[in-house]
Amino acid sequence: MTKNIAVVMGGYSSEYKISLKSGNVVCENLNKKKYNVFPIHIFKDKWVLVQNEIEYPVNRHDFSVVVNEEKIKFDCVFNAIHGTPGEDGKLLAYFELLNIPHTSAPSYQMALTFNKRDCLSVLKPYGIKMANSYYLNLGDTVDENKIIEKVGLPCFVKANKAGSSFGITKVHKKEDLKHGIEVAFKEDDEIIIESFLDGTEVSVGVINYKGKIIVLPITEIVSENDFFDYEAKYLGKSQEITPAQLSKTEEKRVNEVAKRVYEVLQMTGFSRSEYILIDGEPHILEMNTVPGMTKASLIPQQAEIAGISLEDLFGNAIEMALNN
Repeated sequence: MTKNIAVVMGGYSSEYKISLKSGNVVCENLNKKKYNVFPIHIFKDKWVLVQNEIEYPVNRHDFSVVVNEEKIKFDCVFNAIHGTPGEDGKLLAYFELLNIPHTSAPSYQMALTFNKRDCLSVLKPYGIKMANSYYLNLGDTVDENKIIEKVGLPCFVKANKAGSSFGITKVHKKEDLKHGIEVAFKEDDEIIIESFLDGTEVSVGVINYKGKIIVLPITEIVSENDFFDYEAKYLGKSQEITPAQLSKTEEKRVNEVAKRVYEVLQMTGFSRSEYILIDGEPHILEMNTVPGMTKASLIPQQAEIAGISLEDLFGNAIEMALNN
């Protein structure tokens, strides 16, 4: 029997345009013989099914839609929302309350990994290497000397709960630290300031594929800009080399650490984590649990090199959710 699949996209954050692109790629590549595919746009002011440029409101009591007097309910939700409420666990908790399977990790794991500070705090006792960090909440007294003493210069100032490099600044001089903090607080009321790690940046996809945790081919990031910012990610200002130009020893170590991080965090579904490789040892920056699925995104590139088509990649996520 053909399953009804809702592909949720949009969201409430600065990443909503990227999410719409990701969601449309998912819709285009799902097997239409196996699935009835329904693109659902979720925004603060409306939740709607969009078909032939017509919007049909979503009933939030049971996540159903009425089209031509027929009530449509969904067997599974494919989550393509970057940022809140899709990547921070809020929407997933709603689906779990309604007992609707979804393609992401459980809501708690999504909330944990979306919060950079909490995620790093969980990983640290397991020996996962990372940058020195300093935390600030909105309203805290900012002691620039204390921050620099802890993390040094240059350093990165980041919004704690944001993606696609929104709210991130690389600070080279003490006098620029205040501006970086202001930029980060525009995206979130919590920020994290991290020491600069000088090494090779790699991005690693780890997924649950046909019941097994697999590490996808590693991508090396060579940014034309000062770091892997929004322009580098989405506007062609970087080289993304897959597979990465690593030694066999480095590749083996990155695979070990990436798989270990996925297991420690009790992840399921998609993940893409960034690491800086220093003297052969990966240092984690963050994990993305709703990574981009646009044609420019890394997970589709990595899957292709692994011999996994987009149809298979997306279909596997749905089947894993349905069989969980």
